[in-house]
Amino acid sequence: MTRPTDHPAVVTGAGRGFGRAIAAALVTAGTPVVGIARDAAALQAVRAELGELFTPLAADATDEELAHRVIREHRPGLLVLNAGAVPLMAPITEQTWESFSRNWQTDTRHVFAWIRAALLEPLAPGSTVVAMSSGAALGGSPLSGGYASAKAAVRFLRGYAAEESQRAGLGIRFVALLPQLTPLTDLGRTGVRGYAARQGLAEEAFTEKLQPVLTPDQVAKAVLQLAADPDSAPEYRVSGAGLQALVPHQGTVAP
Repeated sequence: MTRPTDHPAVVTGAGRGFGRAIAAALVTAGTPVVGIARDAAALQAVRAELGELFTPLAADATDEELAHRVIREHRPGLLVLNAGAVPLMAPITEQTWESFSRNWQTDTRHVFAWIRAALLEPLAPGSTVVAMSSGAALGGSPLSGGYASAKAAVRFLRGYAAEESQRAGLGIRFVALLPQLTPLTDLGRTGVRGYAARQGLAEEAFTEKLQPVLTPDQVAKAVLQLAADPDSAPEYRVSGAGLQALVPHQGTVAP
């Protein structure tokens, strides 16, 4: 991923936060990027910054037909499934099912759509799919509704997809990345604000507990590193201290 390639990357949620940083790192490395997000204005701002190697596509990343069409038309060598919704920060007693399931309907649903399309089209052998989960999938997140469980489902989907790729001899790699909470994205700032208030802390004091703070550039570097390493582990946590491989899920096949 350090040299130009004719095979583009596709990045969902490319208009802001981690997705924007990942797109920028890929373009800097010479890789064309198709960036998908609902916010057309945000994508145009990314295009203005990154230039002609970035192709903006304003669309709903949960659309299954979109996933198939983009894969057929662009034949990407890398998919980064980063799109997601900002959860409602409230305890379960203040959630509705609609708010609780928000991240299931966006984060999990779009990962399901794209990995299914990646297997059915399929992507070329040697291609990589990086699915963005969250550190919340490990320890829970009681103020963000179904966010943690939606991100945990992303981990399981990665495992299911890797197994299907192996069974069919497709040669597609599936990797999950679990970023630590950070105040340097819109979603992370919402989380920091909510948990700081719950603990009776100023946001700055709560942020001190997250040191070293994870940056979007570190996440982007991690994605490029994993995409370039065919021997990478299937799952990694990423924090301000760097990458940490996780033990793969056990017992993903029912007895």
